[in-house]
Amino acid sequence: MTTKRLVAISAGLSTPSSTRQLADRLLADGVALLREQGHDVEVEVFELRDLAHDITNHLLLGFAPPKLEAALDSVAKADGLIAVTPIFTTSYAGLFKSFIDVIDPQALTDLPVLIGATGGTPRHSLAIDYAIRPLFTYLHAIPVTTGVFAATSDWGGSGDGVRSLPERIFRGAKEFAELVDRTDRSDLVNDPFNLDRPMGHLIGGLAGE
Repeated sequence: MTTKRLVAISAGLSTPSSTRQLADRLLADGVALLREQGHDVEVEVFELRDLAHDITNHLLLGFAPPKLEAALDSVAKADGLIAVTPIFTTSYAGLFKSFIDVIDPQALTDLPVLIGATGGTPRHSLAIDYAIRPLFTYLHAIPVTTGVFAATSDWGGSGDGVRSLPERIFRGAKEFAELVDRTDRSDLVNDPFNLDRPMGHLIGGLAGE
């Protein structure tokens, strides 16, 4: 039995938050599916509103306070990331983008990512594909084919007329679990002092070879 590490980030600003609720629902289905496949699952959830000041300080000063550093380290070592943001003015929330901006550009390479978004009406759902998905693709992550958007009306049960929210959540979580099942990211050693060239080459280089 292997252990899979999942991290969920929610950029919701209110309490309670429908964005956090969607993250929890995606996480619950993903965990259940991975356990059905025989995996132990470790879960961490980060509310970005709790890290907002640390994120700003990192952007201004160039270093991460301990709480933010712990979150960034968890994301870098995860087997799968669930990323959920509210849609503001046709795109992701500024807090969400600011967090992405302080992640090491190499940290998300080959990381399966399940994208979720919330908004007032279904017409904002395309933001997943024209704004959020390209962001993770640029960082060499692996966004799950199905992104899950939840409009206000979805929580009341009327849905989008095609699939209900629970069906969309399960479909996205199933694709996510299949990718996480195949990855071995958390087994890889993330050594910040690892050298990209053998020591002998470096010494030789200093000696003028």
